[in-house]
Amino acid sequence: MTALLNVADLSLRVPGRGALLNGVSLSVAAGESVALVGESGSGKSLTTRAALGLFPDRASLSGSVRVGDIDTVTASEAQLRTIRRTRASMIFQDPRAGINPVRTLGDFLTETLVRWHGLSRPDAAARAIAQLEQVGLPRAESLLDQYPHQLSGGMLQRVMIAAALLDSPDLLLCDEPTTALDVTTQAGIVELLREQQAARGMGMLFITHDLGLAASLCERVVVLRGGLVVEAGATEAVFRSPREEYTRELLAATPRIEVRGVAEVSASAGVSAGAGVSAGAAPEAPLIVAEGITKRYRVAGRSDVVALSRVDFSLARGGSLGIVGESGSGKSTLARILVGLEQADGGELVVEGAARPHRDLTGAERRTLASSTQMVFQDPYLSLDPRIPIGRSVADVVRLHRGGTRRAAEAEAATLLARVGVRAELLTARPKALSGGQRQRVALAKALAAQPKLLVLDEATSALDVSVQAQVLALIEEVRDQFGLTIVFVTHDLAVVSRICTETLVMQRGEVVEYGDTAQILTHPQEDYTKRLIASRPEPLWQRAA
Repeated sequence: MTALLNVADLSLRVPGRGALLNGVSLSVAAGESVALVGESGSGKSLTTRAALGLFPDRASLSGSVRVGDIDTVTASEAQLRTIRRTRASMIFQDPRAGINPVRTLGDFLTETLVRWHGLSRPDAAARAIAQLEQVGLPRAESLLDQYPHQLSGGMLQRVMIAAALLDSPDLLLCDEPTTALDVTTQAGIVELLREQQAARGMGMLFITHDLGLAASLCERVVVLRGGLVVEAGATEAVFRSPREEYTRELLAATPRIEVRGVAEVSASAGVSAGAGVSAGAAPEAPLIVAEGITKRYRVAGRSDVVALSRVDFSLARGGSLGIVGESGSGKSTLARILVGLEQADGGELVVEGAARPHRDLTGAERRTLASSTQMVFQDPYLSLDPRIPIGRSVADVVRLHRGGTRRAAEAEAATLLARVGVRAELLTARPKALSGGQRQRVALAKALAAQPKLLVLDEATSALDVSVQAQVLALIEEVRDQFGLTIVFVTHDLAVVSRICTETLVMQRGEVVEYGDTAQILTHPQEDYTKRLIASRPEPLWQRAA
């Protein structure tokens, strides 16, 4: 097989940061998929970006990175442009950082086709629409006139995937391309990538922290740690019989659906077995009661988008509810309504015995609500001020909600950060100096600083590698027990739901499809849509072949 990408003994050093890559070697042949796995900071993205000549400023390089006959380590700008336009495409993890927010999606998708491939604008638009439909986006034609902020993260990630495939690359570089996608959409994208690979003979280098996904898509796997290749080989051989302890640790940390009995799950959450909604029993002392919640969004020139349609549920104090469903199902909209960032158009939402108004909250109402209800977002970097050290960031929340001197607030912030596993020497560090897992711990500490009764987590672990995700999930379980929190966890990962949540709400197109005890739903789902969600989890290639 012809090697489309050949990385040979690549080392990379950056002043002040030391050696980030140490003699990395790997190859990707035509028609082959290679997974690149490892913890955050292991060098996965640096290695992948090297194929496009995207190196850090002031980087010192040795070794070679050949794409076809061009070595990107020594290539000219003209040669790099040739690679980026005609030979290789990359799907970046954060689509909002890779798409210009002030240009329409149509401009983003068609620019290369018009400028470098010579297509007319109508032909380029038609090709873009066809590719959007292939990645499973509804109303593809209307999307061309929309801006990035008008789409959910999962929908925008599919736009990014479509853009990468539009250029018909020989080599596709994927940096966590399905992180923001729900399981059914992920399954569809994986199938599409397989089809495109078979049809075009395309090679693929696939970064992922989801080892199940790597097993379902890639024939070979390369395991990185601290800029070093610690293990490489056929995926089945590495996963079944890993040689290195680090590889075994990664596999052990991979989340799996674990169904526990109602009493066991309830006991671990600190609530009585009768506090859920299973067997038709009414919740005892509910913290949240939602009846007939509706939400519509007006879009210029189009009919209203129904985000939520008559959503009903209740959640007992100290309980934990998982909200699952595909992108665009209304999960995040419901979460934002719960924390007061948006207001419902209809229905009644009662939290702690107080009904929420159908209007924007005043500043005083927001502060009162924030003292009892907090949210942890998917991307902690966006919820932390990059200019403020993390110790002060948490201390500011303490002073805002409970007053006191700055010294006392800083002492409480230090104690809280220590409880979530952030070392004392990091208190003066700014967010950019922390890893993704550390930033998520800081975001959790910041939410807990308000001493809330309700904690809402919106895909709070989906972007983390498996070992850090396991640590954060254990931390959430710990603080739930310590603080007696009521938890709402928005996620597309059913394994996370099985571990954290006593109850589950399954949503599709803004409606509740199924609702009840988590163990019951995962073992005996009643609705076809729920069954499809459960069946969409990745299956290893060798099991598919069998």
